[in-house]
Amino acid sequence: MTAGFVEQGRTDVLPRLPLQGSIDFTYRCNNNCRHCWVRLPATAGEQEQELSFEEIRRIADEAQAMGCREWAISGGEPMLRPDFMELFDYLTRRARGYTINTNGTLITPEIARLLTCKGSKLVALYGATAEVHDHITRTPGSFDAVMRGFRYLREAGAGFTVQFIPMRDNYHQYDDMVKLAKSISPHYRVGAAWLYLSACGSAQRNAEISRQRLEPNQVVALDQPDMAEAEVKVEVKAEGDDRVFAGCIANRRDFHVDPYGGMTFCSFIRDPALRFDLRKGTFRTAWEEFIPGLADKVRGGREYLENCGSCELRRDCRWCGVYGCLEHGRYGAKVEYLCDAARENRRFKERWRQDHRRYFEIAGITLQVESDVPFTDQTLHAKFRAFRKDGPGSDTVVVRHHFALPEVRTEELGRQVYRKPPWAVFHKARSWVYLGISPDPDDHELHRVVVFNHDYSRGEVYHPSDAVFRQGNLQSLTLMPTDQILLAQLLADRRGCLLHSAGAVVSASSSAKLKQPAEGVGLLFVGHSEAGKSTTVKLLQDRAEILCDDRNIVRKEGTGKGEGREGESDGQGRFRVYGTWSHGEVPLVSASSAPLRAILFLKQSPDNRLVPVTDRREALKRLLACVIRPLETAGWWQKTLSVVEALAREVPCYIMEFDKSGRIVEQILGLAGGEAKVKVKAKVKVKVTDDIFPVST
Repeated sequence: MTAGFVEQGRTDVLPRLPLQGSIDFTYRCNNNCRHCWVRLPATAGEQEQELSFEEIRRIADEAQAMGCREWAISGGEPMLRPDFMELFDYLTRRARGYTINTNGTLITPEIARLLTCKGSKLVALYGATAEVHDHITRTPGSFDAVMRGFRYLREAGAGFTVQFIPMRDNYHQYDDMVKLAKSISPHYRVGAAWLYLSACGSAQRNAEISRQRLEPNQVVALDQPDMAEAEVKVEVKAEGDDRVFAGCIANRRDFHVDPYGGMTFCSFIRDPALRFDLRKGTFRTAWEEFIPGLADKVRGGREYLENCGSCELRRDCRWCGVYGCLEHGRYGAKVEYLCDAARENRRFKERWRQDHRRYFEIAGITLQVESDVPFTDQTLHAKFRAFRKDGPGSDTVVVRHHFALPEVRTEELGRQVYRKPPWAVFHKARSWVYLGISPDPDDHELHRVVVFNHDYSRGEVYHPSDAVFRQGNLQSLTLMPTDQILLAQLLADRRGCLLHSAGAVVSASSSAKLKQPAEGVGLLFVGHSEAGKSTTVKLLQDRAEILCDDRNIVRKEGTGKGEGREGESDGQGRFRVYGTWSHGEVPLVSASSAPLRAILFLKQSPDNRLVPVTDRREALKRLLACVIRPLETAGWWQKTLSVVEALAREVPCYIMEFDKSGRIVEQILGLAGGEAKVKVKAKVKVKVTDDIFPVST
């Protein structure tokens, strides 16, 4: 299923520019669908009023001059225009991207070849059989015609998405429609899950549309609310503010042009008084003066203020003033059908929070993990139980799992910054895209797609199926081979890092000599594989709380996301050590943490002693060799280097020579109980070079 991932960013921080345009070439259509709210007959006289090619070209040029780079083309059926190919070519040739909606019945081999240019092609399917499809379109032969159109697109190599509109008369074939869509294209999507009443206000047409509406619970099941956000944000208006569209107009960066040259901010606006006539004025005037002027013009009045404007279900509702107008002719009118859907939406969210969402805390960061498939007690490995928590924290990162791959166009992913199977990483504007690739050069299939926003605080993970998730006993929360790919990035922005290490917390009960606070002190035993991390843990497990025997986190106390300027080494507070779930040979993990008392670099030896490391450069070199890197390191290195430099300077470091006899344990406990002061040589500014830590390019 097409998941439709886009660049992760915020529109409210963008300047008010008309970045995206939608245009309906015509409202005429060769089908006569039972649910359609705008359709005119193919030979309707309104054809004479439609914009000419020259008029559309002028509008497109003016829009592009002001910033428009993407177009959404629709109708009616846009291919009914005799000049469709010329119009389409002109709009898309200079656009960064486009979307076209079509019923597919008029696609010819020539049009299919034209549609090979990059962009989204959405082709409608109304049933899994000719009987049901043609019943919906009320056009005999339309099913065969769209299947022919699909064939032409495939033969031309024009990728496309099958889009079906579920309604009462085809819902019984929903599963079969999905199967058919999958056999036609790798990508499919559900269009409008609930139906709008007619633009013309025809009682007969509205009765037909209403009859085709699905039950509210079916609507919510097909068009689920976005649960990846901790809270759905809805504009809070000042008391008594009944301006229905003020917030929408201020935040939108798109516009709509109808077939007759009427421009406004939304395709659902049908009132001519709210549309600017581009035949009588310029695009700039429409965008800069007319549309902003509509903010105060449309008011919902008492009807709005006493109903939708103050309703407790507002956060769960799909209501908009345009729907109120289509339903009742008044922008402030509520839509009872949407009230029912809102109540179902709320019930869905409650079930989702219980069955599809889990929270875990690690190093002060809360990971909110969402899944389209519900969790069970067996979904995640038992090691994660120590890190479970009941709700979001002050620093919450969201990861959402989907179980179908999205449509991916490599040319639109931006700059490739990393490529080494099993991953290729791309950066574009405010997004990072990770593609799971095969080491086999002849295998061009994607095995996973992950999209992170600019600071990795939100990730969408797309899997080819849900088989692995349902199998359970998962070893990572991201379902990437390791969660370190995400955690390493998050920690760099939070004055922390991951280290190849074993960690332990020593409390007062571990030694009669200790007089420490109740939380104890932390010790970090640093080294790569075979250095003796697991052996050290086995020696200490009866005398200390084990954090993890293979991966641990160090982080400055009192620092949150983004705190501390790049290059600063002092920051706030002292370093703290945190356990992780990434254990090695010893399956002991803890979500605990403690102030970091000392770092011990492991060295297996017949001797058992602690040798102070007084050369900060030596300590830094050893630490850098054990820092766990993410895949993408641009910008990460400098942030992490400043953390490790401070770590080497501020925390006492030792070389721990030891054997398996356990004689080193008392020295370790004694170290934890003392002041552990070590004289450090003069500060030396260190640069990352190959002799300290080889950096791959």
